[in-house]
Parts: sequence; structure tokens; C-alpha cells
Amino acid sequence: MGHTPYGYRIEDGKAVVDDIAAEKVRELFSGYLAGLSLKGAAKKAGLDCYHATAGKMLQNKRYLGDEFYPPIIDEKTFEKARVEKRIRAKRLGRIWEHKDESKRDYPVEFKAKPLVQKYEDPYKQAEYAYSLIESEV
Repeated sequence: MGHTPYGYRIEDGKAVVDDIAAEKVRELFSGYLAGLSLKGAAKKAGLDCYHATAGKMLQNKRYLGDEFYPPIIDEKTFEKARVEKRIRAKRLGRIWEHKDESKRDYPVEFKAKPLVQKYEDPYKQAEYAYSLIESEV
């Protein structure tokens, strides 16, 4: 199965909610939604972890529950945390959004002698083609 997310334990081959750890997960979500930083919310919840770890916990869909894991967080809280994380990241300039740049058109015109030889090697063919250029217009 892999790593068991914080807040769960495995008993008889099934994931069950670890009540003490699950309460810390809920406190992490509520602290973050109350305005604390990732690290601050984790510390308030009693979790000794890096901010990146806390951020990944906020994005872990296992806490919503699935066929193996029972739910710890309701969908509304999970979605609020996701939206809040995106708002904060955008405010801090951590979300890169593609900016449409105007297409630059570089005029390429030249005069060349006619192509008369063919080479199997594409590099030799290109070298030959470039050698036929007489002048740029």
C-alpha cells in the first residue's frame, strides 16, 4: 500500500482513524483557515513538521476518505483550505501564469542557388544547403 498518511493506523489490514492524530489533522486545517501560516498551524496542532509537510497534508485527498481510508476532514473544509492556499500563493507571487507575448516575426529571406545534390546524411545535406546561400535580402 505504501506510506500510511498521518491520522491513520493499520489494524488487521484495514486503515482506521487514529483519534489523537486525526484531531491534530483537523486542528491543522482549522488553524490554517483561521489565518495561521502552514508552520504556525502545524505547531498549534502539535505537529512538529516543516511547512512543506503541512502543505502536503492540506492537499492529501485521503483525508476526505476513499475505499480504504475513512474520512477525517469534510469536503467543505478541504476545499476551503485548497482555495486559501492558492490565494496566499498568488498573493506572494508564487503562481506562475503564462503571459501571452506577441508573436515575434523574424523576416528570413535569402537568395540561394538551386539544390542539385542529395545526401543520405542529414547533416551533410544541411551543410550543402547552407553552402548554396548567396546573400541575405
